[in-house]
Amino acid sequence: MKIDEKHLAQLAAVVETGSVTDAARQLGLSQPALSRTLSMLEKRLGEPLFEPGKRPLRPTIIGQQLAEHGRVIFEASRKASETVRSFRTGSVGTVRIAGVPFFMDAFISRMIGEFQVRQPDIRVDQSYGNLPELESGIASNRLDLAITPLGIVDAARGFSFTPILPGRNIVACRKSHPLLRKRRLTTKDLIDFPWIAPLPGSPLLADLHAILLSIGMSEISVRYSGGSLLSVFNYLEETDALTVLPHSVVFAHRKDRQVTVLPVEIPQPARTLGILRLAGGPRLPAAERLAQHITTRFDDLRQLIKRHENSIVWGMSEDRASAP
Repeated sequence: MKIDEKHLAQLAAVVETGSVTDAARQLGLSQPALSRTLSMLEKRLGEPLFEPGKRPLRPTIIGQQLAEHGRVIFEASRKASETVRSFRTGSVGTVRIAGVPFFMDAFISRMIGEFQVRQPDIRVDQSYGNLPELESGIASNRLDLAITPLGIVDAARGFSFTPILPGRNIVACRKSHPLLRKRRLTTKDLIDFPWIAPLPGSPLLADLHAILLSIGMSEISVRYSGGSLLSVFNYLEETDALTVLPHSVVFAHRKDRQVTVLPVEIPQPARTLGILRLAGGPRLPAAERLAQHITTRFDDLRQLIKRHENSIVWGMSEDRASAP
């Protein structure tokens, strides 16, 4: 005999509440409709489901056993409904996010941790990549979000780009670097020291070449290359090397690392850090929730970073240094 699972769940509700009226209200049914279901079930079984004349309703042995099965079904249905609700509101799910290494390490990984304290049922799978890998991952549905710097023109490629932080590069060095003692610092002073080259494929590598052009040099002395953000900081703290970094990255570690901004003006890229998504199509609610958290956190940070930038006494350019 096949019994409708829905009817077993309804029986479980009646047994739990001890009342057809209360069970009907809980299930969103009318009392007559639920009573008809119970009568039909009793006819099919040839057995009463409840002891006659008992209030609240008391199930018979067969009624209790069937109600146990119905309770499992009812609970599974409730959990399924909760899962759907949580998915739609972005409370559960797995978010796949990737981005340029230095920003992921300096900011995004911490923001993910903050986010998961509030949303413990959302899993986040994080990886690294530069723009070509990030675009490929978004386009092939292997990534939900990407954190990358983009120029204004670059954003119009079938992707949606949400700016979160204006681009600003600086030359970084250790806090005891000899150049920090110079009264008049110019870009030509940069050629006397070794450099750390940014990661291959990184936008910072192109920015380093722009600095070289501004100095009038075709190359510089590169002593170290290809390291993570942690290894770059470690190397800077032990040497007089220089490197180009986003100002915000140095700002993020201004209190825990012996690395600072070398106050010399350098060419600035026309780029903005932002969140890259595929334009159009459905979006994972949990991913949108994480994106909103990241956007909000950068809204909070933007003024602090700008204030730190404004507090730096930038070195004079050669033109300004030679002016009367």
